[in-house]
Amino acid sequence: MSGQRLTGSRAWLAKVLGDLRASYWAVPGLCLVGAHLLAALTLLADRHHPELAAAMPTAFPDMQAAGARGLLTLMASSVIGVAGVMFSMTMVAVSFASGNFGPRLIGNFMRDRGTQWSLGILVGTFAFCLQILRAVQPGSNADGFLPSLSLNAALWLTLISTCTMVYFVHHVPEIIKVSNIAAALGRRLETCLREEIGAAPSDAAWQIPAGDPVARPSLGRSGYVQTLDTDRLQDIADCNQWRLRLCAQPGDFVAAGMPVLEVFAEDGARAPDDRDHGALCACFAIGDERTENQDLTFLVDQLVEMTARALSSGVNDPFTACDCLNRMYAALDVLLTCPTGAPQDEYGQMGRNRTTFCGLLERSFAASCPYIVTDRMVCDHASVLVARLRASARTDRDIEALDRLAEGLNGAKPA
Repeated sequence: MSGQRLTGSRAWLAKVLGDLRASYWAVPGLCLVGAHLLAALTLLADRHHPELAAAMPTAFPDMQAAGARGLLTLMASSVIGVAGVMFSMTMVAVSFASGNFGPRLIGNFMRDRGTQWSLGILVGTFAFCLQILRAVQPGSNADGFLPSLSLNAALWLTLISTCTMVYFVHHVPEIIKVSNIAAALGRRLETCLREEIGAAPSDAAWQIPAGDPVARPSLGRSGYVQTLDTDRLQDIADCNQWRLRLCAQPGDFVAAGMPVLEVFAEDGARAPDDRDHGALCACFAIGDERTENQDLTFLVDQLVEMTARALSSGVNDPFTACDCLNRMYAALDVLLTCPTGAPQDEYGQMGRNRTTFCGLLERSFAASCPYIVTDRMVCDHASVLVARLRASARTDRDIEALDRLAEGLNGAKPA
């Protein structure tokens, strides 16, 4: 069972990778390490291969050690000062966006690669200049050391940092522009839907196992299920002749003693022991907040939240609400127009929730209705989008759901 437990830890590995993806320290940390390695390589070349520096055009003719130290000090202090200003701008932008569009959108800004690499380049340049500054030694030709190749590299890195600063000043307004936020959420939602449709099995509808469960393991900790390793769960079930039913899905909140699984033993199969419980629970990774990893409804909820805030009395921005509705419409259209058709069964392997058209419609447009009906323009726009979806609907169930939504919108339109 140790092998099962180790393989089940892939859920925690996926969680860790997701946390690194949404951190402001992972990419800058890599840039910091890369800067130290680059400094070691250039200094090594300056010491052991001076012909390389002699063969390259230098930007510092007749540079002395004192001048080199002063220049490196100036570059390092300037770069780290700009990095501090950039970090302050990032915090202001994140605070503004979370206050106006919703606190759950902070993760979108934390995952922004442009911000992460901008901070990383400046921090790396600062570290590189410090390393070269430490190596410069004044003195005669025998005792002194002036790394020409490293000085040129420091100058180029400083120029790159200057370009990065200009890019960042342009990038910050872009990432907090509400249309870009909605567009990014909509694109990721469409991508997740296409991936889920492509990975959906074509087997028969899942049936709840008969009988009483022989075990109901819990995680012993409260939080949100962020990652679930269904493949490993199925492998464990097949090896032990069990059938599993999920009681908690990615995005669900679980209490410490709440069962996350129900284990049903087939004829002659043994019940799970403590080691089996550990292997099963290792397939779940929980955290303190919801993430979009394996939980595309979180993306939908963010669009609904933006719609609600846009139509609040304090903001009153119907155009943003219409933009969010457009992104929801595009996601629903993916389900209606996919070649294989949207899943019709609500439950898949082990009772895993599937994204059906009716379910996504309920989670998006229907959830937004209480806010949409307060504004005539947004309500009319929503009715137009619903009519477009009805023209593409394939099943009677989808048409009925759209008709009910259209009736609710038409009946609740403000005068």
